[in-house]
Amino acid sequence: MSQKTYHLKDILSMELRYRANFINCLSGFKSLNLVGTVSHEKAISNLAPFSSAVHIGSNPPLMGMISRPATVIRHTLENIIETGFWTMNQVALDFVTQSHQCAARYETSEFEATGLNEFYGEIPAPYVEESQVKIGLELVEKIDIASNGTILLIGKVVEVFLPEDILRDDGSLDLESANTVTVSGQDTYHLTNELVRLSYPKVNSALNKLH
Repeated sequence: MSQKTYHLKDILSMELRYRANFINCLSGFKSLNLVGTVSHEKAISNLAPFSSAVHIGSNPPLMGMISRPATVIRHTLENIIETGFWTMNQVALDFVTQSHQCAARYETSEFEATGLNEFYGEIPAPYVEESQVKIGLELVEKIDIASNGTILLIGKVVEVFLPEDILRDDGSLDLESANTVTVSGQDTYHLTNELVRLSYPKVNSALNKLH
């Protein structure tokens, strides 16, 4: 397969949407979550797909998420800042199409528009009933990224819902058995195929396959 080199000037000369697709794919396969929020005043639930979730740390348990600049109405961002809470719901194979449709600019609830079902735990933000792995977060830090105007939202994990049989003995999760999908770019979805689990790497110690 032949290789082609792209320099910054080449990237900047690309058509806007072409460049967005190009750059969005460069980071590889990403996790995909439907982010659930609710407006404080009107109590309208909101649901939007995000592929920017990142593990921040486990003690305390923190997760981060990038929001695009607030140059237009961003219901998810506004709701998180107003209420201080949001949910992340892993997308599974059986509702990929509905998840994708949630990116449309609805003025009503995306739950109603797409037929997904909402329920509430102990926080004021809706979960997606169809999702196998659901995470409730409380906002602890908002970081404005000066280089492009995006916003990093850091949340503390306050509750988790998941099937008991995907939890392994060592605390890791068998996400493949939950039919969790990944995304590349903005519109291409994938199932995964586990290759191998390896033991913790140590100097002068052979790696072992884990089962």
